[in-house]
This record gives sequence, C-alpha cells and structure tokens, in this order.
Amino acid sequence: MKIVSTLAITGFLAAAMTISMTSAASAEGHGEAQTAPIPGPDEDPFIWLEEARSDEALAWVEAENARTLGVLEADPRFETLKNEALAIYDSEDRIPFVSFRPDGLYNFWQDKENPKGLLRRTTLESYRTDNPEWETVLDIDALAAAEGREWVYKGSSCLPPDLDLCMIALSDGGEDATILREFDTRTKQFVADGFKLEAKSQGGVSWLDRDTLLVGRDFGEGTLTDSEYPFTTRLWKRGTDIVNAEEIFRGESSDVSAGAYLLRDSDDVIHARMGYRGVSFHEREYFVEKDGEWVKLDLPAKANPYGIVDGHLLFSTDVDWEVDGQTFPADSLVAVELEEWKSDPNGAEKTLVWAPAERQTKRGGAITANALYVGLLDNVVGKVLKFNFADGEWVSEQVALPDNATVGIAASSDESDQIMFTVTGFLEPTTLYYSDGTSDPEVIKTSPPRFDAAGMEVEQHEATSADGTRIPYFIVKPEGMAMDGETAVLMSGYGGFQVPRLPGYLGSTGKMWLERGGAYVLANLRGGGEFGPGWHQSAIRENKQRTWDDFIAVAEDLVARGYTSPEHLGIQGGSQGGLLVGTAITQRPELFGAAIVQIPLFDMVRYHLIGRGASWIGEYGDPRIPEQRAWIDGYSPYQKLVEGVDYPTPFLWASTADDRTHPAHARKGAARLKQLGQPYYYFEDTVGGHSGGVDNEQRAKIQALQYIYLMQQLMDE
Repeated sequence: MKIVSTLAITGFLAAAMTISMTSAASAEGHGEAQTAPIPGPDEDPFIWLEEARSDEALAWVEAENARTLGVLEADPRFETLKNEALAIYDSEDRIPFVSFRPDGLYNFWQDKENPKGLLRRTTLESYRTDNPEWETVLDIDALAAAEGREWVYKGSSCLPPDLDLCMIALSDGGEDATILREFDTRTKQFVADGFKLEAKSQGGVSWLDRDTLLVGRDFGEGTLTDSEYPFTTRLWKRGTDIVNAEEIFRGESSDVSAGAYLLRDSDDVIHARMGYRGVSFHEREYFVEKDGEWVKLDLPAKANPYGIVDGHLLFSTDVDWEVDGQTFPADSLVAVELEEWKSDPNGAEKTLVWAPAERQTKRGGAITANALYVGLLDNVVGKVLKFNFADGEWVSEQVALPDNATVGIAASSDESDQIMFTVTGFLEPTTLYYSDGTSDPEVIKTSPPRFDAAGMEVEQHEATSADGTRIPYFIVKPEGMAMDGETAVLMSGYGGFQVPRLPGYLGSTGKMWLERGGAYVLANLRGGGEFGPGWHQSAIRENKQRTWDDFIAVAEDLVARGYTSPEHLGIQGGSQGGLLVGTAITQRPELFGAAIVQIPLFDMVRYHLIGRGASWIGEYGDPRIPEQRAWIDGYSPYQKLVEGVDYPTPFLWASTADDRTHPAHARKGAARLKQLGQPYYYFEDTVGGHSGGVDNEQRAKIQALQYIYLMQQLMDE
C-alpha cells in the first residue's frame, strides 16, 4: 500500500523536523486582551536583521563573513580539512541509495562533476554490481545553467501505477518553497504545455488521474495560515487555469497547515479522499469525504492514519486512545477493516496490531504489496518487525538483521515486496540489505570506511538530570584514553519534536575530528523521540527547560568522569539543536569551551514574528500569552546574553536562503554578542536553505570551518 500520500499533505511535512504551532490564544482559552508585550524596534536594536535580503542586512552579513573567513580560512589546516570532507562527499564508492519504481531503481546523485545533481535510474541487476550502469533522467546542473537559476532538486510526486508523469519540485537556492513542473520520465523531458506552477510556494500535489491533480499551494490572499503554509486544496484539471480550479477542502488560518490527499492501496485503488487540519504541530484533525461531505474522524488529536495492509486501514497514536471500552497505549498501531471503515468511518471495530514494550518506540515504517514493516528502537538499538494479517489475527516476526546497530528502512516497493534496509554504527560504515520479501535480507552494498577506526571504542553511560531522570549518552573515544580531562570532546544533541538522535557512521567527523585525537558524544535528551511519545511530551512547552537540563547534566557527567574539562568541551547543534546550544552557553557559560550554533532558533520572544516561526508554538508555547511567555523568558538565549558574563566564544552560522529557520536568529545572536564586546564568529551562506549547503563544495567548506574553529578553541594551546 501507499502510506497516506505525503506530498499531498503539503511541503511542510517533509520539511518539518524542527517546528510547530497553533493559535494558542484561542486553544488555551485566553482572551485577546491578555497579551504579553513583544519587543519592537525601541526595545530590540537588531530587528532590522530580520529582513533576510535587505541591503543593510546583507552588508552586515558580508562584513561578518569577511571577518570570520579571514581567521578560519587563514588557518593552515583549513584546506586539508576541506579536501578531506570533499573527498568523502564526492567519493564515487559511496552507496547510491535508491527508490523503487516500475521502470527501475532511481537515485539522486551529486559529485564534483555534478554539484547540483543528477536524477538517474538503473536496473536491479545492474545495481547489484560494483559499477552500475546509470541512465540520466534529469540533469539539474544543465537545467540550472540553461535557465540561469540556482536550482536545487526537492523531490517529485508521480502518477501511480507507472510513475511516468511526475511533478518535479525545484527550489531556487535551497529554500523550502518550490516551483512545480510536470516531467515525463519516459521522454526525460518536461511536458510541453503540461502542469506547471512557477510561483514559488510551500505545499505539494497528488495525482488523481493523468489529467487531474489535488493541489495545496499559496493561492493568494486568504489561503495561507499564520505559519505561512497552505490551508486549502484545489482540484486542478489539465488545460485549465489553476486560478479557476475548484476548492475541495479548506482549513483555518489558525492551523499550521491543512489539505486534502488520496488514500491508495498497493493496487493503486483510491479508497477515499482524506483531509487534515494541523491545529498544532503535534495535533491534527482528520476527515474523510463521504457522500459529498467531509466527515471528521474520531481520533485523538495526536493520532493519524498510517496505511493499508491486508485489507485493513491502520492508525498510529502518540497518546493513550480509549475506544469502546478498550485502551490502546501510546505509540501503538490500531487496525480497522477497510470496507467496514469506508461504510462507517467512526463505527468500524478497532483491533490492536502492535504496542511498545518498555523503552521501545516506532521509528519509521514501510508497506509493501503484502506486508507491513515497522522500524523499532529498543533502548536506542534498532530492529525491524514484519507484520501480516493471517487467520484472523495480526502476526509479526523480527527481520533478520544485525543486532546492536542502528537499523533503518531505506526503500520499499508499493507494487512488490521488495525492500531495503540500512545498518550502521558510529564506527561501522553503512551496509545496505535487500530482500524480495521471500527470504532474509542479504547485503547488496557496503560503504567503505572513511576514517581509521582502529583503537577507537564506543561506550554508553547515563547522566542524572536536575529532576533525577537518567539521561543516556554515547561517547566515541580512543581506547584507553587518559581520564585526565585533557581530551577535546565534541558533544551534540537535539531534544525536540520527537526526533531521535541515533548512532550512525561518523564519516567526516571521524576523519576530521576523531583521527586528530578528539572524542565525540551524542546525548539522548528528553524532547526527542528515542523512547517514544512520552519522552518527547515530557519536555515541551512549560517543561522545555528539562531538555536544557538534560544536556547540561551530560556535560557535567563528562567532566565528573574525567573524559574532558570545560576548556576542552565543545557543543554543537542545529535548528532546535541550535537553540539547545544557545541555552547551554547562556545558562552555564563556564561549562563549555566552544559552541557551534548552526541554523538556530535564538530569539524565542519574537520567533512567532520571524519567518515561519508561528509554526513552533506547539513545541514551545506562545510568547503573546503572559503565562506561556514566562516559560520562554526563562531560557530565550537572545535575551539571556547580558553584560558581565564571560561566554565561550561561539561560532554561529546560518543561510540567507533558509525560509524555515530564518537567519535572523543567528544574526541577532551575533549582533548582541558584538554589542556586549564578547568574542564570536559568524558565517552566513547566501544559498543552501535549512540543510546548510546545496552542493558538496559548500558542505565541505562549512564542515572545515567548524572543525578549524573547534581545534582552535579546544585543542590549540
């Protein structure tokens, strides 16, 4: 089955690792008059940096870049580090990950000769060889050169079952907003007079048939939410103007986003039109069209349709779900018979498919033609279960994959039972496994090592947070390392939006940092998804300080055990992780010797006014509401940068083209540090979007800048 069509649910879903919102003034029952004052230009002298591309702001960026690059690029180690990173990113022997399509295996590939990338395809037989023969389907470099644009490929939505007609998403410079053009994979050409949306926007499409699309986009005034995502869906017929397309679903401007999509099975039968309203980042209302009306589904706000398997529609819930005298625990999978559900969407009998054991949680899934695969984390160790409905009950078996590793589902086929899995660890290069569904997975590709891991080891420990909760973390270090506090340690974390941080091959970090004597730490903080929905929900909104406490507790534990000392301890995080690092250096500045604050959230008092920041409120709270403003005032890093404190010299960086986490957050942090006379570095790429780099050259440069900074701060005398 096709798990509920993702591109149809608007572009923010694929992009939304970092953020969330609701119109909390109404959601919390507060009146309009009860609002907290938000700093304006009189109170905040750096609001002008919130204009991403104003002449004044870009002149400031140019000057900051020149100063930072003048120091970091001048280091004699810079070119060596950059070349090491670039060699890894451009390596021809890295695994070319693929997706299954009827006409072959598709891969998007970037290297030195193709920095913007190639969309290409091959056969399974050829893919199994050491040197597959690839056929180029779309050359993004050639397209960008021909049109004079900085095109970045952002994926496609293709027409089942042949997947020959695709709406290709292209971004100018890497931002999340895209244009969409119809492309024919048979002719390898854009369709003349085909579907085309040239105005950039968030949102996406799904195919109803060869001549009809469901479209969620910016259709002008009254069609975007307060978070600047679409909340209407139109039915667009080939050969007609999108302006005249019929609106079939509408949410509210206070939603994060809203839209309609199609529920298809593995035979490409459309069973229903579905709609959703994202009333907050973590809460949704779902609807099904029945007899011309949209019927709201009786689901918890933190539950969602999961897919169709063996004639059943599955749901996933992040909270306990009580129905008909039965309680389905949080993180479980629940099934209804599909035909019964179509007849009575809210009356169909519900049965349990799977529920987590202690310290287990789902992590990704896939549905092939005849089976459901669910990835699990079991005490932060990966497993995959295969489910089928047989003899009136759900049965499962564990897929035969290596133990004590991070395991993921890399690709699956809707039309067959083909599936691929990844297996990796901090020191173990990624291995790709393949199965046709009839036998255990077998190794099909192995990534070569990128650094010398001899003499290195991985340990797992726990730190005690401020409220007594045990917080696990991993440390990758030299065997027999002296516990004298002299080792330079780079510590990373995230702790938000139910996103887990897991062991994975360190690649460039191993080459550029571990080989030079450094150690690496990964902290599994509350707010993340390492132990399921409860681990996340225990550290959001009024309890967000728990995430920061967890991170600080791990840092203190590293020092207490003698792994490192504050002058040798560096921290790094991006987006929500950038906020994490910002809170760490403002709450415990004496505990750290370096801090990389990348593409961060930083001014949490004004975040709802900066870019798409209103979408974050579901995670952090609404600064317009006095009670919730008090939570945020307790930690917002921008406001916590004050006179008389000796902060570690941070390195803040961002992207001008980031339309998800606006560069103003990093800019204003740097400007405030400069105002206080505090040392800092600031760098801003003019392209790259939220991922920080659209080609390997950019990515290698950013990596080299960061590791030079870390060496200067933590290793050099």
